[in-house]
Amino acid sequence: MSRIGITLGAAALALAGTAGSADAFCGFYVEGSGAKLAADATQVVLMRDGTRTVLSMQNDYKGPLNDFAMVIPVPVVLKEADVKTLSKDVLNRIESLGAPRLVEYWEQDPCPKPQEERAYDSVAKSSMAPMAGAGRMETDDFKDTVKIEAKFDVAEYKILILSATEATGLERWLKANGYQIPAGAEPLLRPYVEGGSKFFVAKVDPKKVQMVDGRAQLSPIRFHYESEEFALPIRLGMANSTGKQDLIVNILAKSRYEVANYKNVVIPTNFDVKDSVRTRFAEFYAALYDKTMEANPGSVVTEYAWTSQPYSMCDPCPPEIPTTQDAATLGGDIVGGEIAQGNYVLTRLHARYGKADMKDDLRFREAKPITGGRETWSKQGLEYGASPASTNAFQARYAIRHWWTGPMKCAKPRRGVWGGPPDGRHRNTIAASKLAYAPRGKLALGTVIKRDLWEIGYKKAAAKPAPPSGGAKFATPPGTKAMGFGMGAIGGMVLLGLGMLMMRRKQS
Repeated sequence: MSRIGITLGAAALALAGTAGSADAFCGFYVEGSGAKLAADATQVVLMRDGTRTVLSMQNDYKGPLNDFAMVIPVPVVLKEADVKTLSKDVLNRIESLGAPRLVEYWEQDPCPKPQEERAYDSVAKSSMAPMAGAGRMETDDFKDTVKIEAKFDVAEYKILILSATEATGLERWLKANGYQIPAGAEPLLRPYVEGGSKFFVAKVDPKKVQMVDGRAQLSPIRFHYESEEFALPIRLGMANSTGKQDLIVNILAKSRYEVANYKNVVIPTNFDVKDSVRTRFAEFYAALYDKTMEANPGSVVTEYAWTSQPYSMCDPCPPEIPTTQDAATLGGDIVGGEIAQGNYVLTRLHARYGKADMKDDLRFREAKPITGGRETWSKQGLEYGASPASTNAFQARYAIRHWWTGPMKCAKPRRGVWGGPPDGRHRNTIAASKLAYAPRGKLALGTVIKRDLWEIGYKKAAAKPAPPSGGAKFATPPGTKAMGFGMGAIGGMVLLGLGMLMMRRKQS
């Protein structure tokens, strides 16, 4: 069995010597005409059970598609039965479920009428409850070093599975068949060739692709394989990287996952923000993420880890949530068991790096459950950070709160009871999407947060222009004990509460 896992490289190929803007991508792109291509969005979901991995990937391209192809190292020879196309909606629902979210709460009447007292708590709690191509590619000029192991068509994709005995031969084979690959690709191909990887080369038939506003609407593609190692090689995708790469990995499995060979941190979560964040949420989150990386360079950030069960998988939920059928579509029909029935842990990992930042591929390992980012209160206040737990229930969650401004005509007002809006109308949860393209460097994070971020040593903006001599001090965290459990510096306190692919993007 091959040692190398599936590769998810980080860049679209820059062609004809011109660096193109590209998002995260599996492997790299090659194109025969020398024109510029860009991958503006890539979504990846990995389903893992035992030694079996099912990878689902969606790419949207902007540029010409003639003689276009993508090259992805895979651990085994894939057969036609191993590959299929999916509906885009399935991947979109997974992405929406794990994305950072902005919620909104209103303080309930501190002086409820007597007849309302008994139902008061249940009403407040219910507002926060979970909702439910063949042609010249066939040349045999390099038959001694490159072999076509399989050839088949799936929807608009013309697929070849190649094996190679040397990286130089593979590079020459691609070039001889009219595909311009990045300069210096051979050293990046070498470890995969030497490790026994095969190469998934998928051409696109332009006649079968719908174009919308100049973008090719390609069908998501899925394939599965067996490998002892659960790894995400990223070096091949750095072949023509000229800026930062954004990688988001969604993993569906029986337990939470983290990386084994880089530092793990969790994103600061569960704090209030100003109302202005409502219209700049992706920009706000990008600023928070960047500050987290400044405090933890070279880390991979956990943004979501939640135990998903049918009809109970999130709190709060996005407008559309994954269905049980989605689990089967994303690989449940292959792995079977409880995962196929919608019982899984969704882990969302986020890395952002330049060409020189990541010296090794990403290797995953199982991790213990954590909680955080819920509307769970104790005497010390709202929970913050990540805490060990028996069930996963962690999310990147931020809140806008509206304090009661009406009259309080009672002797003992009950302050701080939070629920839905006074008019009873439901507000949709706001999710941070397309983070790779969010504006950066324009939003001053300290001016929109309402508490110090002790987890990363970051202070909110001082209320007064001139702080005391020596600088502003941090507000005291509600907990007295910092906690670490194999995830880097995770500030937190142990609180009792309810427990609950891959996409990568690059911004030039």
